[in-house]
Amino acid sequence: MTAILALEDGTVYRGRGFGASASACGEVCFNTSMTGYQEILTDPSYKGQIVTMTYPLIGNYGVNEQDVESWRPHVAGFVIRELSPVVSNWRADQTLGSYLETNGIPGIQDVDTRALTKKLRVRGAMKGFISTESISDAEAVSRARNWPGLVGVDYVKDVTHKEPFLWDQQDLQSANFKLVKGPNPADARHIRDPLPKADIPIIAFDYGMKYNILRRLRQQGFKVQVVPATTTAEEALKYKPAGIFLSNGPGDPAALGYAVKAVSDLVKTGIPIFGICLGHQILGQAFGGKTFKLKFGHRGGNQPVKDLETGKVEITSQNHGFAVDANSLPSDVSVNRINLNDQTVEGMRHKTKPIYCVQYHPEASPGPHDSSPLFAEFRQLIEKK
Repeated sequence: MTAILALEDGTVYRGRGFGASASACGEVCFNTSMTGYQEILTDPSYKGQIVTMTYPLIGNYGVNEQDVESWRPHVAGFVIRELSPVVSNWRADQTLGSYLETNGIPGIQDVDTRALTKKLRVRGAMKGFISTESISDAEAVSRARNWPGLVGVDYVKDVTHKEPFLWDQQDLQSANFKLVKGPNPADARHIRDPLPKADIPIIAFDYGMKYNILRRLRQQGFKVQVVPATTTAEEALKYKPAGIFLSNGPGDPAALGYAVKAVSDLVKTGIPIFGICLGHQILGQAFGGKTFKLKFGHRGGNQPVKDLETGKVEITSQNHGFAVDANSLPSDVSVNRINLNDQTVEGMRHKTKPIYCVQYHPEASPGPHDSSPLFAEFRQLIEKK
């Protein structure tokens, strides 16, 4: 199956197709992670995006049913240099190609991903069109140019869970895997470390939340009530939570007026709040600040972030195309973390209220675990309050 990737500047890449026989528009971006393609595919923050993997060989360990980060994959399309012809991992349930086919997502391989990534770094993320169907170069470029883009679009309503639910009531999904040795290693898929008692109730706003965030919160002893993105502050407080968590998610944070209104109302109550990624951007707006679109975003597992309070540098996992404007924040909000590559805001803390947030993903999956203590900090903040 032949495939095509077209950019709004007229560039066309031809290659071999895999996955579904389908066509899609999206913002073409790149991710520098060497592993974790399954988690990337199922991260709701990638809604509306055609993801390019910079690592050249993808698919060698297949796809399994346990490592998904949401209820389905959300990318518009997938671009790689080479699809591994062999799947070799004892946890694999199917191939990457069959997984994309099942979920209606087109993929293209044999693309010079190095050249594509360099173009995106120079020109910035661009509107694109991907297809594994028969289509001309001219039509593909036209479809890319006519796609409206991400700015001003609310994708959160497409990826949030529509109904509230209590996370992992049976404690079957949240514990870390326990490494075991023996003649039947496949049994290890179901052997996990014990969990602490869930003794602190919190609300988690689902703007497109990764499941590993919920796992990390449960590992800290939180009883996590997940609510849809459109939940008001009044509705959330009816659950009598001890704290509020604001999740990651896709699209333009400036398009989420309803979320900003709810968080603004919660900020006024003085309840402890912790935000990640889109939750960080929504908090920035609730504080009175503004957001802006980055040239090509931060996507990968090797972004250096400096904690200005301690001087410590964390290597972080990130996936976002927008950022908070530091100059727009009021005086009672402190920027306490910055990205060492471009000096953009990576963390904020309110000076008088128990509220903090980060732009990156401390739950990683995939990525380094330098920032995992932020979840324990949330519990300490609530216990102190």
